[in-house]
Amino acid sequence: MSKTEVHDSSPREKFIASARKQKILSNKCIVCGHLMLTTVYYCENCYNRKFQSVELEGRGRVITYTIQAVAPEGFDDAGSYAWVVFLVDGTNFKVSGFLPGIASSSDLPLGSSVRVVDYNQKHGLILKKI
Repeated sequence: MSKTEVHDSSPREKFIASARKQKILSNKCIVCGHLMLTTVYYCENCYNRKFQSVELEGRGRVITYTIQAVAPEGFDDAGSYAWVVFLVDGTNFKVSGFLPGIASSSDLPLGSSVRVVDYNQKHGLILKKI
């Protein structure tokens, strides 16, 4: 992708491109330093509207999750999975993602390490337990 293509792409497209490189694209408020997803248009902390794009390593620790043992309609391809909220390593930034193959809480103790491995149009950020 050329610099022009990257510059002209939407925040969503840039987020997806980062996820496919196992990264998380975020906005960092230039006033207070608060990290947010690139889809947020003002700082949740100080309401500033000026940001710096920051690409974070897509690794973190699970802080909570919901296990879907029986996939809902439209997610039949997924089997059992967990919708995970994780804290990105070295930050206070929380991100959520889709972790396939989780059938019970014993498969995913709190504090487990996960990383972003891809992005799927249907499932969002795809995670892997590491």
